[in-house]
Amino acid sequence: MSPSQRTFSAFLFPLRLCVLREKKQRSNSIMPLAKYPLPMSLDEARRNYGWNEFDVILVSGDAYIDHPAFGAGIIGRWLEHLGLRVGIIAQPDWKNTDDFKKLGRPKLFFGVTAGNLDSQLARLTVMRRPRREDHYTPGGVIGKRPDMATVVYCQRLREAFKQDCPPLIIGGVEASLRRLSYYDYWSDKVKRPILLDCKADMLIFGQAEQALKSIVEAMLNPVGEDGVGGLDGIPGTSIMRKDIDNIQKVVETPSWNEVSPDTDAGRERFAWMFRKYHLNCDPYFGRPVAQKHGDRYVVVYPPTATLTTQQMDEIYGLPFTRHPHPSYGSARIPCYEMIKDSITTHRGCYADCSFCAITYHQGVMVSSRSKENVLKEIEDMTTDPAFRGTISDLGGPTANMYGTHCKIGRYRCHARNCLTPTICEHLNTDHGDVLELMKDARKMPGVKHAFIQSGIRFDLALSDGGRDYIDQLTKYHVSGRLKIAPEHVSPEVLHHMKKPSADQYKEFLQKYAKASCSAGKDQYTVQYFISGHPGSKLEHMVELAEFLKNEHMAPEQVQDFYPAPLTLGMAMWHCGVNPLTNEIIYVAKTPREKRLQRAMFFFRDPDYHDDVREALREARREDLIGNGPNCLVPAERGRKGSNAYPGKAPPHLRGNQVGWGAPNKGRPDDGWGPNATKKKRYEEDHGMPTTGAGCGSGGSKKVPQMQHALPDGEGGALQWLS
Repeated sequence: MSPSQRTFSAFLFPLRLCVLREKKQRSNSIMPLAKYPLPMSLDEARRNYGWNEFDVILVSGDAYIDHPAFGAGIIGRWLEHLGLRVGIIAQPDWKNTDDFKKLGRPKLFFGVTAGNLDSQLARLTVMRRPRREDHYTPGGVIGKRPDMATVVYCQRLREAFKQDCPPLIIGGVEASLRRLSYYDYWSDKVKRPILLDCKADMLIFGQAEQALKSIVEAMLNPVGEDGVGGLDGIPGTSIMRKDIDNIQKVVETPSWNEVSPDTDAGRERFAWMFRKYHLNCDPYFGRPVAQKHGDRYVVVYPPTATLTTQQMDEIYGLPFTRHPHPSYGSARIPCYEMIKDSITTHRGCYADCSFCAITYHQGVMVSSRSKENVLKEIEDMTTDPAFRGTISDLGGPTANMYGTHCKIGRYRCHARNCLTPTICEHLNTDHGDVLELMKDARKMPGVKHAFIQSGIRFDLALSDGGRDYIDQLTKYHVSGRLKIAPEHVSPEVLHHMKKPSADQYKEFLQKYAKASCSAGKDQYTVQYFISGHPGSKLEHMVELAEFLKNEHMAPEQVQDFYPAPLTLGMAMWHCGVNPLTNEIIYVAKTPREKRLQRAMFFFRDPDYHDDVREALREARREDLIGNGPNCLVPAERGRKGSNAYPGKAPPHLRGNQVGWGAPNKGRPDDGWGPNATKKKRYEEDHGMPTTGAGCGSGGSKKVPQMQHALPDGEGGALQWLS
């Protein structure tokens, strides 16, 4: 009998798990703020909870913050809600095993996560530059977690407990997105599922609460011959098996040996692997997916069913202290400072953007909390002496998806393109629920402001169901700058991204400007743009730069495309083809290509002028180099030609006191860009009135029809639904 089998056999006693069968359904109302966080030491467990041992120990790469926005916090409280004694090991020293043994051996299992963020992305930017601080570490200190922290933590736990090691269950974003073979951006290789590298007993992906509940209940059942017994077949999990003969309706993808070679054939098989999994990553239509690795199989079961409103209320109704663990003292934890006074209203996102991992982690359906549950959390939050009256965010992955849903029921529809190329006729876009929640939240006693910092989907806000949303949002819920993510403006790139058109983006900006004027507020937008996305060429980035110049925008939030594991963008990046449509796609992979595309965002900054000129010449757009009104950058000093300027800066870079070559200096304060002391609103530069009701102008633009059909073929469309 293997160590895991011996360990599972030890679970055949009631322990405290009898609570799962004996307790009555708990009330879904919000509980008061917790008095103590979950313990991080045995002394703390004895003093605050009267525990001498733990049933479950969670190992996390983040600092422990007892707040529902953080993985270890909400999962720990959920396990405690199930009747278990839970301990936390946060950011252990992975160079030895001491920290991993300090809480002893748990009765049930170790839960291991890298934290809220991929551990490599927490250390490096997409351009592979070291980050200045770790937002999930006290003091922002770098180096408190290793690369691939999930793997390293599992290795140390195996070393610490050897043959007596309890089962290891891995989860979190890092593990969730590596449930199958994946392309690793950092090593430029296809890697095995993380379950194999960790040598863990099980992987939980997506929203873990219901899967954990099933796992805890299943641990009371006898163990089967394969060593997993009652743990086999749980939705939202992945395990290893010796064979797949007795798994009903299993879909086998190309094996590891087929998808791993860095050849055209390997990339083709990788595309088929992704296609098969994408079409089965659905809680209602999906089948178990298996991939062969040597003499074993990694089996990924379909996701857990979408959480109901009652289940969401149960989860977010748990007690939290809403503070970091007291052991951190007064050390600043950057992410906590940003999110401490936020409220999560829903999970999930049906936008299914190609570059985004949310739909593979939280699902393509929105699970909303009840209004009463949210308001009760706000009421309890106002009793916290640290609360100053401002709710920093009332939202979720997309703020204005709260309360929206599919009219015919997601279980009747296998499609994932609810918003592209246009909004599905079966999608209920009525913003009535979110408007009512916003109104009631801002009127709560003790609440001065209820801001929305989560991004919004502007095509939803412009839909018939979004009437009054922009006006109410602008008047009461913008802290000065509204986050919005157009990502690009080129129709071809937006098609590959699955984002709405630039015409809708401009229409939203006009309505937002009009609403801000009517409310008498000086408010702006923070736009998010991406360079280097699959399908994006230099000419597309030039088109974006011209748009920014013509609209007098200076983007502050820009990023290079990161092929997050398991996303459609990752598959397109690695394969050079869209696995769902078979479209061949251009991919800018070399550092030079990525650098030139990124430089187009900063054509106003002299530090980037050399790169911008290089990019414009490569795109054959030399007409944009010079001193003309339509030019993006000046010609080089001393360069011969009609556009050359001898020995001094061009007018738009010339300043009274500062030389033109210094970064972000030497340009006049025209109300735009990083030099602006008082930035202009959108309407000011477009000749719109800036005061009074009805200022600004709108205008509906026709949305281009982008073809995005799933072709028939291997693992495609509806062939397996019969």
